[in-house]
Amino acid sequence: SAVGRGPEVPFRSEAYSISAIARGKELRLTLSALEPAAGPPAQDLVFRFGMSGSFRLSPAAELPRHAHLRFLTRESPQRALCFVDPRRFGSWRLGDAWQAERGPCVLSEYQAFRDNVLKNLDDRAFDKPICEALLNQKYFNGIGNYLRAEILFRLKIPPFEKARTVLEALKEQEQEKRKKDPSLTLSKKLKLKQENPDLLELCHSVPMEVIMAEKQLFDPEHSDNYAAFKNWLQCYLVPGMSSLRDRSGRTIWFQGEPGPMAPKGQRPRKTPRQKSPQLKAEPEAPSPKVTPRASKQRRRAAGNPPKSEEEEEKKEEKEEEADGPRKGRVHRKRKVTAAPALPEEPPGVRRSLRTSARRGKGAAPAV
Repeated sequence: SAVGRGPEVPFRSEAYSISAIARGKELRLTLSALEPAAGPPAQDLVFRFGMSGSFRLSPAAELPRHAHLRFLTRESPQRALCFVDPRRFGSWRLGDAWQAERGPCVLSEYQAFRDNVLKNLDDRAFDKPICEALLNQKYFNGIGNYLRAEILFRLKIPPFEKARTVLEALKEQEQEKRKKDPSLTLSKKLKLKQENPDLLELCHSVPMEVIMAEKQLFDPEHSDNYAAFKNWLQCYLVPGMSSLRDRSGRTIWFQGEPGPMAPKGQRPRKTPRQKSPQLKAEPEAPSPKVTPRASKQRRRAAGNPPKSEEEEEKKEEKEEEADGPRKGRVHRKRKVTAAPALPEEPPGVRRSLRTSARRGKGAAPAV
């Protein structure tokens, strides 16, 4: 498309096939002429999907919005296989090479993935909290934000426990198992893994659950299917769970204590179990003096209810992709006059109130 950011694909053929293979968070397509002798040489493309990329087969006369790359069929009426990416965080590049800095795939190269992690625990990447290490594609190629929350939740591992502490304990347990009973048969080993999976095994099995049920779990265009995905989630965006932003600006959902490496200056936010009723002011609360400007801001806040956790997550990840990691802000506590209880203002309104407070101690200018 005219607005697509990817390179032009130098492949033209009247009759060709498309095959695909995935590795971690990347997908490689191979375009091959049905008559190799008469057609162009095969062309490879490697895709990254970002947050919203997907493929969709649609009528050529009714292309979906944001269809940035289209492969046309010869049938009548014609159809198009489209790479659809509303937020344009996805990309494609020519050639068959995977990204060099990505490690073995958690799904298709499990043993190599496991060995790559356990043999490199002295890497500085494992000085970080386990929730941040799980997003490092050099070691956890294929694990994303919702998967890390689900994996840690199932094992009851605090997200801000040091990654090396978690993984070295796992390595020691593996060595002890071998010493205790080196004669275990393969079937018994598999049974033990299924009954008591460790973190690296869940990095393989949890994404596999999604792959095996993807037709039911993933399709935002059909609300029933998307509801099935939300029902599958046990932690991510689930009511009653807590959340914090990690040091790269991503939100991690968890239950219980966050762990010793939790960011300072943050309090865990709890996802509400249900829509809370509008708060009422206490009957005997004194009415403080309110300037016209503050009154206007409160009216605006009351008309704009807080966004849902899901909307906030989408906004924060969009900002992260566009602008890179952001440092957390620390606001100084200020002594303020008590005010009647109001519904919590959205973050933007709270910032604007703080800004007004910093401009001076005198009365606010007339509005």
